[in-house]
Amino acid sequence: MVYRVLQYGCGPIGCSVVRLAMTKPDIEIVAAVDLVNVGRTLAEVAELTSPLEVSISDDPVGILREHRPDIVLHATGSSLKDIFRQIESIVEHGANVISTSEELSYPFRENPELAARIDALARKNGVTVLGTGVNPGFLMDSWPLFMTAVCQEVRHVEAVRVQDASQRRLPFQKKIGAGTSPEEFDRLVKDGHLRHVGLPESVAMIAAGLRWELDGISEEIEPVIAENEISTDFLKVMPGQVAGLTQIGRGMIKEEEVIRLVFKAYVGADDPHDAVVIEGTPGFKAIIKGGVHGDLATAAMAVNAIPRVMDSRPGLVTMKDLPPPAAIPSKTRGPGSESFFR
Repeated sequence: MVYRVLQYGCGPIGCSVVRLAMTKPDIEIVAAVDLVNVGRTLAEVAELTSPLEVSISDDPVGILREHRPDIVLHATGSSLKDIFRQIESIVEHGANVISTSEELSYPFRENPELAARIDALARKNGVTVLGTGVNPGFLMDSWPLFMTAVCQEVRHVEAVRVQDASQRRLPFQKKIGAGTSPEEFDRLVKDGHLRHVGLPESVAMIAAGLRWELDGISEEIEPVIAENEISTDFLKVMPGQVAGLTQIGRGMIKEEEVIRLVFKAYVGADDPHDAVVIEGTPGFKAIIKGGVHGDLATAAMAVNAIPRVMDSRPGLVTMKDLPPPAAIPSKTRGPGSESFFR
């Protein structure tokens, strides 16, 4: 089966999704929607080396009616309230959805009314809606949750993600406060401009997967202060300035912490890694040294989830509801490629 795909959102993540999707023989990109770059070709905006004569439109309703895609790869924003009308329109036109919106990854606790509306509408139209990415979507929720399958008993789940933000895009470095003063950092956190979106959703997904009834979910954000001068391709951080942040999400039962998610992202981090620590029977720790590249992994999760979503029941689903995705074979020769199996 060849999946007919509409790319909705052509920013850095959307373009990364397009570049990966173009390598897959089972995916055909038939249309693109974005509020910027209207009229330009998707090949130009995504800097593709292969031709793709798809023009970017700012008329999603017209494009959905004209092309009737099987699935929409959606990458326009983090806030579920901000993207709700977009998801609603896609579903009403009978297309499945995979979105990189962090708040859509597990919206049932933080946005229960919107989640219920999406689920009911998706069921009515016989389509599936999924929010996913690398985090949330995998490293700090579905990965630790899947790891508990080897445990007879689980008492505490911890996931840790440490990133060297020096290698990331400027918007990401700004999102974590790199280069700000401690006072400015505190103000931006208070105003809601500095935070990694998705930790409460990840905590809630793990708890739901383990059938734990949490009494509360909390977050705290603290700056990481630079001790030495650090330069990236985009900015310079002086000693005493903020290099990034540490953000911790907790899930509590009867005032006892049962889930802890530690997210550290700062320029100059000398030990980037991803880890899962399970206290239980048996207990264990699993570490990915060097960590997982966020942008590449987010695109991979969105693209590789397509077969799982297309085979899923209608409604709003999460990563805990689906079989774990696997990499879709590419067009290039080699193990896992189309030509390799001929």
